[in-house]
Amino acid sequence: MKVQHYIQLIDKLEREHSLSGIEYQELLQGRFESQNEQECWKKELDEYLFEKARNVQNTVFGKRIYIRGLIEFSNYCKNNCYYCGLRRDNHKLERYRLSKEQILQCCEEGYDLGYRTFVLQGGEDEYYTDDRICDIVGSIKERYWDCAVTLSIGEKSRDSYERYFQAGADRYLLRHETANEAHYGVLHPPELSLQNRKNCLQNLKEIGYQVGAGFMVGSPGQTFFHLAEDMEYLQELQPHMIGIGPFITHKDTPFGHELNGTVEQTLFLIAILRLTFPKALIPATTALGTLAQDGRERGILAGANVIMPNLSPVEVRKQYSLYDDKICTGEESAQCMQCIQKRIASIGYEIVVSRGDYPE
Repeated sequence: MKVQHYIQLIDKLEREHSLSGIEYQELLQGRFESQNEQECWKKELDEYLFEKARNVQNTVFGKRIYIRGLIEFSNYCKNNCYYCGLRRDNHKLERYRLSKEQILQCCEEGYDLGYRTFVLQGGEDEYYTDDRICDIVGSIKERYWDCAVTLSIGEKSRDSYERYFQAGADRYLLRHETANEAHYGVLHPPELSLQNRKNCLQNLKEIGYQVGAGFMVGSPGQTFFHLAEDMEYLQELQPHMIGIGPFITHKDTPFGHELNGTVEQTLFLIAILRLTFPKALIPATTALGTLAQDGRERGILAGANVIMPNLSPVEVRKQYSLYDDKICTGEESAQCMQCIQKRIASIGYEIVVSRGDYPE
């Protein structure tokens, strides 16, 4: 029976932390090619995989969930990616930038709430020169020496990455989005290239950052072959952090009428990632929580171990509009933290006050 073959692949992945590209594709295609979710063997296969992933998660990390304070400091972007609400040609979006003082205020609030990692995320905004980024990073590290600073500001030169690292940045998130060159061209304008994205990730690793990569699940034109290529690329890169989430449309982009990705496929891939990369820091993303009310909890139960609540000022959160209907745009940071702590506790896990570094 086919389900036995898929179970054997999961067992192999648990044992060897690796499959071939064909095997990854086989496992995903077998589980998701038919859209009939009522087939009972699919639910059995999901739970078999999720239980394996939780066992690995608990062995490496226990029941600890790490929090990252997300500060979305600019929604300006010079790029024109077809899927992103921050794209340059979205003239309906009200743009904003946070000052250094506003960013430091977010950090102060976050520190008092127990955050020990701050993630500075923004579009590729040329207003924030290397000098400005280094000044902001250095100021955060001076005030909060026991905290990690993560940057997520896109493709830069190696010299820029080195400057940020010397200023005190510890981690860098740069999702590769897809490891297939033709598919990359479907999602991005011609001036952006997969090879440059990969070069940036390699530079970041060589400099000494804890590096995060990842991809969208269910993006337009994506196939199971593409997802298998993503897994092969991640095995080659060996990132410290892997962020995946379902593709969600934004009405003011060229992909505004496409179908969203699914929670089910994203959860299945999170569990596959946990078995492939036992030590990886894998977030249960806001996008998961946007498509399903309990999406982040289900992400943790599939093997994720990071949550990234929003520390940005409430008045700008709706303007950081990557996709439609994003959750938690109106909550104060303290309210958001209390809610997340309760929800994580309800599934038997706990939020910990820790930088949550990659375990060596």
